[in-house]
Amino acid sequence: MNLIDRAKKILLSPGTEWAVIDTESTTVRDLYLGYAVILAAIPPIAGVIGFSLIGVHFGSIAWRWPLDTAIEHAVVQYVLSLCSVFVLAVIIDNLAPTFGGQKNQLQALKVAVYSCTASWVAGVFLLLPALAILGLLGLYSLYLLYAGLPVLMKSPKDKALGYTVVAILCAIVLYVIVSVLAGTIISVPRYMT
Repeated sequence: MNLIDRAKKILLSPGTEWAVIDTESTTVRDLYLGYAVILAAIPPIAGVIGFSLIGVHFGSIAWRWPLDTAIEHAVVQYVLSLCSVFVLAVIIDNLAPTFGGQKNQLQALKVAVYSCTASWVAGVFLLLPALAILGLLGLYSLYLLYAGLPVLMKSPKDKALGYTVVAILCAIVLYVIVSVLAGTIISVPRYMT
């Protein structure tokens, strides 16, 4: 299945699409190169364009990141995003038995990759910083995670909510760690008008 069809189906009909994903044979390479590497690039690229080229406008004043700072931020964000998906998959896999599921590294990676679809696609709103708040639509990824865990990790439906909550809490801790790590790597943005 091509990337656009998969993204559209996971966003619009996740219930049926998770069942299809569950039966698919794939590899880590295919998940990354055919899907994650492409979609994870949307937020960083849109951020460079939005915050460096377009900028945030306050009346007649425009605030922009210098292009080198924006590119540095985008590269770090992109690499850490792809690494975070892998770490989230490890967490999902290790939590599976606790919630009556089956450990399966590839299935866990499928859940981690495909559940990020909404947050990656919502990154397009960074193109126009005034619309960046609409990036909150990416929170739909949490629902995708909730819908995918019982199907791919074979966790009973009655334990899916607990599994999702624990996975989300771990993802939040992961996000904080990644943010701190990114803050040590990325220089403080200098704004220009």
